Amino acid sequence: MNRLAAAARGCRGCQLYADAEQTVFGAGPRAARMMLVGEQPGDQEDRAGKPFVGPAGRILDQALDAAGIDRDDLYVTNAVKHFKFTVRRERGKRRIHQTPSRTEAVACRPWLLAELDAVEPSVVVLMGAVAAKSLLGNDFRLTAHRGELLHLAADDGLRNPDLVVTVHPSSILRGPPERRDEALSGLVDDLRFAAAMRDVALDRRDA
Repeated sequence: MNRLAAAARGCRGCQLYADAEQTVFGAGPRAARMMLVGEQPGDQEDRAGKPFVGPAGRILDQALDAAGIDRDDLYVTNAVKHFKFTVRRERGKRRIHQTPSRTEAVACRPWLLAELDAVEPSVVVLMGAVAAKSLLGNDFRLTAHRGELLHLAADDGLRNPDLVVTVHPSSILRGPPERRDEALSGLVDDLRFAAAMRDVALDRRDA
């Protein structure tokens, strides 16, 4: 995994590397049975070089704790490995997140597939539309498939993990404050479902 991360640091597959501080690769045990995939690193992740350490990461940690899942047991990564942003002068040169384009997500897809191949998780949780579409195609609609067990196309050449889709933790922060508890509860339910599917896969393997 260290070699894979080192190779990703030299990626020039799209132009996002030019403005980002660094490549933010995945983190977690190589033998993790569950992988979480977000959209892209944010401002704090770009500076720290680690995934989900900013505000969205704190929401994720809160949801994992409520779901009874230990983050140390997970491999956590993003579909896109560089931070895409714009700078707004009226906000004191603060770097403002921009959604990666389909082209940028496709350029980064080989790194995500390589992580899947290296870790071989039983369950992958795709958080947000960018992550879901990176593996399930541009026509995929996340809201129509929450609570379902999904799979990759057979021609992807990978050991086929179970897939679960859910919202990105940052969407909870951006949503109406009065709906925040409900949105967080939905994320917790999706994570619990994924953990249950992981346990089923482990029982199947050990039988």
